[in-house]
Amino acid sequence: MPDAAAASLPGGHFDLGTLGQGLVFAQSLPTLAAALEAAGRDASAPALVVQAPPGTGKTTLVPPLLANALAATPTQRILITQPRRVAVRSAARRLAALDGSTPGGTVGYSVRGESTTGTKTVVEFLTPGILLRRLLRDPELAGVAAVVLDEVHERGLDTDLLLGILGEVRELRGDLTLVAMSATLDAVRFAQLLGTDDGASPAQVVDCPAALFPLTVQWAPSPVPRLDGRGVSRAFLEHVADTAAQAQRAAVAADPGVDVLVFAPGAAEVSHIAARLGMALPGVEILQLHGQVPAREQDRAVSGRKPGDALRVIVSTSLAESSLTVPGVRLVVDSGLSREPRRDAARGMTGLVTVSTSRAAAEQRAGRAARQGPGTVVRCYEQKAFAAAPAHPTPEIAAADLTQAALTLACWGTPAGVGLRLPDPPPAQAMAAAVQALATLGAVDAKGHATALGRTLADIPADPRLARALLVGAPAVGARRAAEIVAAVAGDERAPGADLTALLSSLRSASGPHARRWSQEVRRLESLAGRRDGGTQSQPPAQAVAPEDMVGFVVGLAFPDRVARLVPGTGGLQYLLASGTRAGLPAHSSLAGNEWLAVAEAARAQGRDAAGTGALIRAAAPLDQTTAEAVAAPLLQETVSATFTQGKVTARRERRLGAMVLASTPVRPTAVHGREAVAAALADGGAGMLMWSAGADALRRRLALLHRELGAPWPDVSDAALMARLGEWLAPELEAVAAGRDLAGISLTEPLRRLLPWPEAARLGELAPETLAVPSGSNIRLEYPDVHDGGSPVAAVKLQECFGLADSPRLVQGTVPVVFHLLSPARRPLAITADLSSFWSGPYAQVRAEMRGRYPRHPWPEDPWTATATAKVKKRN
Repeated sequence: MPDAAAASLPGGHFDLGTLGQGLVFAQSLPTLAAALEAAGRDASAPALVVQAPPGTGKTTLVPPLLANALAATPTQRILITQPRRVAVRSAARRLAALDGSTPGGTVGYSVRGESTTGTKTVVEFLTPGILLRRLLRDPELAGVAAVVLDEVHERGLDTDLLLGILGEVRELRGDLTLVAMSATLDAVRFAQLLGTDDGASPAQVVDCPAALFPLTVQWAPSPVPRLDGRGVSRAFLEHVADTAAQAQRAAVAADPGVDVLVFAPGAAEVSHIAARLGMALPGVEILQLHGQVPAREQDRAVSGRKPGDALRVIVSTSLAESSLTVPGVRLVVDSGLSREPRRDAARGMTGLVTVSTSRAAAEQRAGRAARQGPGTVVRCYEQKAFAAAPAHPTPEIAAADLTQAALTLACWGTPAGVGLRLPDPPPAQAMAAAVQALATLGAVDAKGHATALGRTLADIPADPRLARALLVGAPAVGARRAAEIVAAVAGDERAPGADLTALLSSLRSASGPHARRWSQEVRRLESLAGRRDGGTQSQPPAQAVAPEDMVGFVVGLAFPDRVARLVPGTGGLQYLLASGTRAGLPAHSSLAGNEWLAVAEAARAQGRDAAGTGALIRAAAPLDQTTAEAVAAPLLQETVSATFTQGKVTARRERRLGAMVLASTPVRPTAVHGREAVAAALADGGAGMLMWSAGADALRRRLALLHRELGAPWPDVSDAALMARLGEWLAPELEAVAAGRDLAGISLTEPLRRLLPWPEAARLGELAPETLAVPSGSNIRLEYPDVHDGGSPVAAVKLQECFGLADSPRLVQGTVPVVFHLLSPARRPLAITADLSSFWSGPYAQVRAEMRGRYPRHPWPEDPWTATATAKVKKRN
């Protein structure tokens, strides 16, 4: 950084001139400092957006600048969120190293299960989830001078919530500075969000030029499909590994110091690629980077290679996509696949699915290779697949399970996020399902506000369902056992044959990295299991649970809507969940045949569901019916349901556990039950179930025309409208049918008249008469159009009866013409017209010429205008 620019920066805890050496974002520090100073003169803390590409140094330089500019102290800290724990640790260690200190001094960090801060800490890096829990405990965020939300472009759910919640905090605290940092070109959107409510004054954007060195893009598409019916194909993973090995050899031949970063969608794919690379590249260190890797190994993968160390290939999930700089990487090999959460609304399930990486994410991955020098990215897919990929990843709020988010919002006082300025509103259906799940747990009340238990669960760093299982289950099975079960459910290890009990036995006896990580989580959860305050006393009381049911008991407490019962006749594999979803066990599962299961995880089957339900149970444990009813007590209900079939009302008293019928006995239906059953049958079958007589149908058609032409107060008599108002016009008749009267014997004419508006009903005969008087003296019945058609009334009359009628009559205050079907003496159609004057003047002459010989006893005058209309033959005249 030039000395003049460094001199213009605020002094304080950090030497910004030294920290900024070699970092592109140092050029933007004066602009950021000026924005902070200007806000200080206005006596208001600013909201700013920093837009800077990856590798520019924004994460390293913005926090110390804020600390200096705001004169931060250990009691007025600068908080910086990073979306991943490994990024939190890496950023804190890097800043501390540049400052000549160690984490826990001026710079600290906090992640789940680990806090490295001290009495001198001024800058603290932390995950968004930890900051959310702090906000729920202290809505004013006392002791914080500024909050920096990094990587907002990733659209993580917790970060989205923080954007909305911190906006409200700033209304309480005018001295809180808020900075949102994005690595992509979407800063304007965040500036509008952090600006004034009317959008007139968006937050200031501080931009930074790109820092990438030249990047060469190569394409190495796979000869086999990337995905098959079971997920990512093994052949494609081998193609990625082989491509990476070949590219590494070529890169090292040109530059001996090149390290490689390979992107795969998930942990299993990372392991497979890493194993094949280990065989293909002897002497090269192969490192894995994903959420299941222990923290020490994660930190080692992103810390860079020391002099004399072997060359490295890091195989990573999206963990290394944007928030981390991996030193030494000059070659990236990209599978082009990612894992994103998706919610199956039909089955009420959420899981990770493999999707094509968005173009924005692909550019982020490629940028890893050109942060420290010219680099190369090899994409293991076709260029047209890149062009067809979505522009940005799906925001987590739009696709993920929202139970945790709904609880946070309820505790914040904005149930379902209503009134909170979020980047995107949560989907209504997903949010409603989340609120319902929380209500079943007892975490929210009928209005969606957090209960005492809900606030306790929100303060525990775990999914609220698992937190509830831990707190309520511990007194019944012991804190240690409850913690073991919850840790197994929350972990990434797959249960063999979906048997959670077998998985627990394996974890207890194993000594590998997965077992060690599980043991660490058990200890953490066991320490939390003693929190019996805040509403847990209102939960189901501790009961004696048989040892063989303990795992199912704890799982059921977490997921009462997933308590499942065996469906008879399915070979012991298919189960009905309390939620109404059907799911199947894997073939040859040891759980097959158990009458009751508590399901911890179920997902779309992808061709592996032996029971043919389309949903696969991945983790479950057995329990007996008494235990099932205890853990899912909020879903227990006893109701009387009545049905109307074949003209008869029958009723049964049912005891249900969600969608499962536990017992059903016939009972005598009451009048109320009968009325509801008939109404439900009509609502389901529609107005077609009603028997419309000719008179009732004619009245309905007349009313439909008036509603169409005049609107209210004339009633809508369409099928949907009549079904919606059954109680208004058909209530007495429904009572009669419920008491045993035949529905077919009900006359609908008088019931329809109940819908007539008064006093307008007195004009019904004038506006839409039943008959029309014609010159012969006859009253011709009008045929009105069908209720759902848009035609005109029809008068079918012999032509001779209309002589002298010059103008076609019009109904409904002159707005609707009558269409005449002019008939021969044999009542066969001769002409159709709504304009009699035009007919007499033209087509009549041809009709006369053709018909006078055929019907000589009937008058066919040359002048129909003055002829006498008649319904009789000539002889009688």
